[in-house]
Amino acid sequence: MIAYLVLILLTGGERIVELVISRRNAAWAFERGGREYGLGHFPFMVTLHTGLLLACVAEVFFANRPFIPLLGWPMLAIVLLSQGLRYWCITTLGKQWNTRVIVVPGLGRVTGGPYRFLPHPNYLIVIAEGIALPLVYSAWITALAFTVLNAVLLFGFRIPTEERALRELTA
Repeated sequence: MIAYLVLILLTGGERIVELVISRRNAAWAFERGGREYGLGHFPFMVTLHTGLLLACVAEVFFANRPFIPLLGWPMLAIVLLSQGLRYWCITTLGKQWNTRVIVVPGLGRVTGGPYRFLPHPNYLIVIAEGIALPLVYSAWITALAFTVLNAVLLFGFRIPTEERALRELTA
């Protein structure tokens, strides 16, 4: 369980790095007239993602979840692959990447890297990681709850907000 706690702490540290990159990119975007969309759903997204990490630890500890090698090792591989794919998205978008939805007038929609295959590859990565991270240590309730709540957030709010913002970008 200590190794799992370390994994969760490392994941949390990685999220802090993302927030630093995001703040830097947001400042860059706002200096160039960037407009932000989706302010209403963003706090829920932060809460959900923070809750994922906390719930992973809580469920494993309080429900005494076991590490099942046939489940845990493949899920760990998915978590690690997700991190690599996440940074492929971040580097492909460059200064346009953000945890928030900020559109800079005059910049085109990015269609290279993983974006040539999917319009929102990062969200597929978030879905995979949201299932895999809890299941590394059999936290199936957390995996299920995060997946359902994340689906509501992504498909009900986040993706429509991004699509609307991107349409205005190309209009």
